[in-house]
Amino acid sequence: MATAGRSGASLAAAMAAAIGLLMAACSLVPFVPGGSTTAPDDVGVDAVGMDPREPGAWWETFDDPTLNRIVESVIESNFDLASAVARVEQARARARIAVAARLPTVQASLTASGYDAPTNAGLGAQLEDLGLGPDTFAAFDLALPDRLDQTTYSAGADFAYEVDFWGRARSAVLSARAERRASEADYRAARIGVLAETVATYLEIVDLRRQRHLGEQTIAILRDWASLATERYDRGVGDIRDVYAIGRDRRDAEAALPGIDGRLTDAQGRLKVLMGSAEDAGLINAIQDLMPPAVAAPVPAGVPAHLLAQRPDVAAARQRLLAARLAVDARRAELLPSLSLSGSIGLQSANAGDWFDPDQWFGNLSSNLLAPVFQGGRLRGNVALAEARLDEATAAYGHAVVTAAAEVETALAALESSRQRAALLGSFAEEAYAEAQLQERRYEAGVGDYATFLAASRMDLGARAVHAGGQRDLAYARLALHRALGGAWAMTAESADVGPSSTTPTTGARDVARAAPLSDVEEH
Repeated sequence: MATAGRSGASLAAAMAAAIGLLMAACSLVPFVPGGSTTAPDDVGVDAVGMDPREPGAWWETFDDPTLNRIVESVIESNFDLASAVARVEQARARARIAVAARLPTVQASLTASGYDAPTNAGLGAQLEDLGLGPDTFAAFDLALPDRLDQTTYSAGADFAYEVDFWGRARSAVLSARAERRASEADYRAARIGVLAETVATYLEIVDLRRQRHLGEQTIAILRDWASLATERYDRGVGDIRDVYAIGRDRRDAEAALPGIDGRLTDAQGRLKVLMGSAEDAGLINAIQDLMPPAVAAPVPAGVPAHLLAQRPDVAAARQRLLAARLAVDARRAELLPSLSLSGSIGLQSANAGDWFDPDQWFGNLSSNLLAPVFQGGRLRGNVALAEARLDEATAAYGHAVVTAAAEVETALAALESSRQRAALLGSFAEEAYAEAQLQERRYEAGVGDYATFLAASRMDLGARAVHAGGQRDLAYARLALHRALGGAWAMTAESADVGPSSTTPTTGARDVARAAPLSDVEEH
């Protein structure tokens, strides 16, 4: 009993020391940050204070309830977004698997084993080989049975753990978490892309319906004008060429309607696909021919570089760069020796009823130190592969940042030019409308002729059509800026001072990745 107690205490002390070593080793992960490289504070003509905000419901800034309901339907039922969500769940599962690989493995066991053999075989034969045959036992008035049998019951737990002394498992976990974050950013990118396509299709339907409405009004005026031209020709005061010209214009206007209807059907079909339903057309039928307000919030003249970090493609590229860097760390750690511990503890007895006897316990603890000697170049090949992937991720990150900056510049310029064009076309439409109203009043007062009134009305419709095109282009330009910025934007007076802490790197991507703190991927 005393010997068993001392051995149990020794084993318990050894296991406690091993656990202490494991806990200490978890903190021995080298991390040496490098230098950082930052970009200018702003991208654009002038630096304007802006606060990036969560992209959120940026489509609500178009102030269109029907559009809001359609977008909500797309978010709920779009199949591309459902696939993106599934990819996020896969990345999260891979991250959990990586975490599990860093933890000890523990297995419980419950076994029962039996032994039954003739005395002259197995254990009995071994005793005879040692000179302990039946004659030896007979000298002491003892006799061996004809058969030897034994039953053993045991219950216990086995554990194994590889000490993460060089940080290989930790780097693998952080790399998987960075990949998970990249997948989440990919989902946000897919969401913005799908919703931007939804808004663009919605605007297309609005514009086509407005074109059809204006086309019908134009045809009605051309019919009246054709009747007037025919009447004037019949009275001998008109030119037959006017009759033919007006007839051609009317037929051209009528011929345009089937094309508009075809494009409208196509756009409505695409919107149904985005909504995940080929049958429900209730929301689509509710779309009016009124273009949403072109601008519902101040638009920046320049964009601070830190706002580009809101773009999910930039965020995804950055996380993949971190993941690639951490993967290199993990592969390099495989070149170093590894220490693993294993052991078991439990109870063992010939009778199950004796399991709770403290003297029936057993335990063992072992350690294993392995150092790679010859792997045929596999380990160094893994390092080279990881470093090549890091180079690829570096290039992808730099491309994402530069592309984002260029797209924002282009979107800002397009929005400004579209706004100016829409304003000029609006002034032209107002003047044409005022002229049409004047000619209508003159005709009703009997001081103007019908032909002049019809000409002014036709000019009014033409100006309205051109202005509608300008409003459409302005709405598309604003949508392009939403897409370029990764969602919505907000401006505040307090954010006018943009400091170095709010900049986004555009050069030295690998240095930035090596300098980046791992807090981005530390949490679960």
